[in-house]
Amino acid sequence: MIIMENCLYTKEHEWVRVDLDTVLIGITDYAQHAMGEIVYVELPEDDAAYEQGEVFGVVESVKAASDIYMPLSGTVIKVNTELEDDPGLINSDPYQNWIVGVKLNDSKQLDGLMNAVEYEQFCNSIDSN
Repeated sequence: MIIMENCLYTKEHEWVRVDLDTVLIGITDYAQHAMGEIVYVELPEDDAAYEQGEVFGVVESVKAASDIYMPLSGTVIKVNTELEDDPGLINSDPYQNWIVGVKLNDSKQLDGLMNAVEYEQFCNSIDSN
């Protein structure tokens, strides 16, 4: 399982990486591995506004479909449309192949996310149950 030090994480297995005034969001290596081969990604519209915890997309694999939750309140300012044609890019490198870029409403919400060490401990606790 790959966990990037420069990302923050949610319990729903989304990652967040601050990139200047934008936050990039994707799903983690743990999530893509658990899902298996990803065959479809439902992407949000540009300029769509979401509150923290709202569903903003869906990832479907050969095993199941999973909602993707917005880790932080904000407005979508860019969408990785390459995933429409090749959703398997998430399997090949989930941290390079982000899903959306978001302009944050409140950067203090970043404090509620897990760092890499905390996320690794969280994943290990799931696997040990």
